[in-house]
Amino acid sequence: MKYVSTRGNAEPVDFVSASLTGLAPDGGLFSPVTFPQIERPDATATYIETATSILAAFAGSSLPEQAIREMAVRAYAPFAHQSVAPLTEVGPGRWMLELHHGPTLAFKDVAMRLIAQLYDHILGQRGERMTILCATSGDTGGAAASAFAGSKHVDIVILHPLDRISPTQRLFMTATGADNVHNFALEGDFDGTQAILKLLLADDQFRRRTRLAAVNSINWVRVAAQSVYFAQAQAQLGHDRNIRFVVPTGNFGDALAGYVASRCGLLKSLDIVSAVNANDAMARLLAGMPLTKGETAATLSPAMDIQLPSNFERLLFEAAGRDGAAVASVYASLAAKGEAPLPKAAATSLDAMGLSAERVSDHQTIDEMKRAYAETGWIVCPHTAVGLAAARRSRHVDGPVVTLATAHAAKFPETVKRALGIDLGLPDRASEFTSRPEKFDTGPMSADFVRQRVDSIVAKAD
Repeated sequence: MKYVSTRGNAEPVDFVSASLTGLAPDGGLFSPVTFPQIERPDATATYIETATSILAAFAGSSLPEQAIREMAVRAYAPFAHQSVAPLTEVGPGRWMLELHHGPTLAFKDVAMRLIAQLYDHILGQRGERMTILCATSGDTGGAAASAFAGSKHVDIVILHPLDRISPTQRLFMTATGADNVHNFALEGDFDGTQAILKLLLADDQFRRRTRLAAVNSINWVRVAAQSVYFAQAQAQLGHDRNIRFVVPTGNFGDALAGYVASRCGLLKSLDIVSAVNANDAMARLLAGMPLTKGETAATLSPAMDIQLPSNFERLLFEAAGRDGAAVASVYASLAAKGEAPLPKAAATSLDAMGLSAERVSDHQTIDEMKRAYAETGWIVCPHTAVGLAAARRSRHVDGPVVTLATAHAAKFPETVKRALGIDLGLPDRASEFTSRPEKFDTGPMSADFVRQRVDSIVAKAD
């Protein structure tokens, strides 16, 4: 298996290289040269078995299947549910795919813990050390901090927007107690932190000097690992059933994973709804509107407060017929002018891909949290509520509708209190985070500030 850049100006690499590099040298994102056709798992297959099968297909000859299986076993051992991602029926024909049973109570644990095992395996074999850069809108940072905490081969640097994530989300990334985890709260929004991450990774001299890589959803392993639970849901609900997946969407990584599962033959059909909040970039892009650098609005679903979804680049690459030059032109125009129209052929293709979007306001989010509690007794997080609201009003489908429950409600106690009047504490399995002090620094939304801090971290490690 080889991987190419979405911008068409980088040499193909294997799975391991794509994983360790994160961002292609030309600034693009790695995508497989071809999507492997993977046999759908049996309904009785365990999550580890399905994950092993799918990751082995994407890894090709660069990693032994047995090594992948051992990584998956270690990655998912701490999960509170043996199914890793269980399905729960919430109404006739309506289901939730629970993705919050990992250590930091969010779907990011599912892929991040596997990435951490992959890095430790490869770097341990090579006797090398790397610096991992992670920009987060809330949950990725916590999952990365937990997964890499104590690693002998990795220093992880997490960037989050100051006062734009919930205090509980921040706790998971700042209270690990591990010396190799470094956190910086930057004055601005998530799109700014993500832009700094891409800028530093594109600085070839700096990247080589610091052995820098990224574990955001720009990293292909994240997307591949998240495709597993789509395949599991299809297997459990029936191979021959059309399923609509409703995905709370910010950076488009989770929804893209569903698209990838479909391209690999793991889904009966492709029907994915991106549920968005006031930051409705994916709704506009799927409608063929220009890519723009819009201002993000602060909402009750902060992990989705993103106006430049990075994984849209991979979808645009496919919609443009894998024309890397066309994709590079779009992003060059965006950088120069703050706006870039999509190629006409790509806009037409997007309309026929089986992807759609639904907008959900903060008011509707609160209403859905109340409705879910009244109907089922379950307390859902605001992001999941955005998905459930979108699923409730989406057009008719001949088959089950599955909403991804992306985080535990306890990560957003202020919003739960506002919606339901309930004081919700963290479950016992997460109490270790509350027993340690937080550790993070604040600074400007500046690439130079982050560059200097990373250089200092690497110098101390050496």
